Amino acid sequence: GKSTVSVNLAIALAKEGASVGLLDADILGPNIPMMMGVDKMPPPQNRKMVPAEAYGVKLISTAFLIKPDQPLIWRGPMLHSAIQQLLTDVEWGQLDYLVVDLPPGTGDAQLTLAQVLPLSGALVITQPMQVAASDALRGLKTFEKLDVPILGVIENMSGEFFGTGAGEKLAKDYNTEFLGSIPLDANIRKGGDSGQPIVVAHPESEAAKAIREIARAVAGRVSVATLQSQANSYIPIDVIG
Repeated sequence: GKSTVSVNLAIALAKEGASVGLLDADILGPNIPMMMGVDKMPPPQNRKMVPAEAYGVKLISTAFLIKPDQPLIWRGPMLHSAIQQLLTDVEWGQLDYLVVDLPPGTGDAQLTLAQVLPLSGALVITQPMQVAASDALRGLKTFEKLDVPILGVIENMSGEFFGTGAGEKLAKDYNTEFLGSIPLDANIRKGGDSGQPIVVAHPESEAAKAIREIARAVAGRVSVATLQSQANSYIPIDVIG
């Protein structure tokens, strides 16, 4: 669910006129390129990697650097180094937002990002089921301890099948913003498999409309940070859950 939200959120922000980068920080299980319909990067320039581009979004992932069936069995220091390289050894250019898709849990990737990047905030993605909300809560508390602002909570896969309300309750309990619900839609899964995200393939669907509204809400939440971060060229946004 997090990767789906990251991809569609990044595209929605780009469609609002922003310059957006998307970093696949799930080093051991990268899938953003498949969801965006790209399988390779341009050649490097000036000894730096050049991000691929799709739907107006620049993206980088370890998936571009390994074979599709190649497993990565890396320890903490190697993960730290890989994430740092994807941040600093890439010719991102001028960005308004950098959306960072994180792996599940509260491990090395989360700690590394908080150490090497001045994060503007974290988005907490959950599902209506209580077990998913419990996982999201751990992510929320992790970033609170790392002094990363929580931009808000998003409930994914909302509707009759899985229920509703867990995301809004989580936001209320921890006094943070509830940014909206994304309804369950089979076209989200189909879009992820085909490389045509729902905000592109089915822009008038209820799910796509919800994602666009959430993107505007996210932009509003970080607008003050944009004005205040004079020294930074972009606003990094973590997507956790």
